[in-house]
Parts: sequence; structure tokens; C-alpha cells
Amino acid sequence: MAEKKAFVLRVSPAMLKELEAWAQEDFRSVNGQIEYLLSEALKKRKRGRGKAPEEGA
Repeated sequence: MAEKKAFVLRVSPAMLKELEAWAQEDFRSVNGQIEYLLSEALKKRKRGRGKAPEEGA
């Protein structure tokens, strides 16, 4: 596995609480949940490239 780069992420206490609950539901750490969500968002973004922009977007 490639080396991972650490960085600081600032979120509100309310957002952190929601992320903690979501991560627990998915049996992940908060870090793992954030990494998963970012990975899924990047995959979705790559799939969407080359398509015409949606109306109203």
C-alpha cells in the first residue's frame, strides 16, 4: 500500500458527532469513514467526466 499523507481537518463538533455515528454504523473508524467517503466522491466525479453538465448544476 502506498504511504499515506497526514493532514489536519477541522470540522464542527456537530459534524464530528454525525461522522462518528455513521462510522460506527459502518464498522469503521472516523478516519476510515472519511477516507471511504472521499474515495467514493472521487470515483463518482471521474465517472461523471465527459458527460454534459446537468441542467441547473
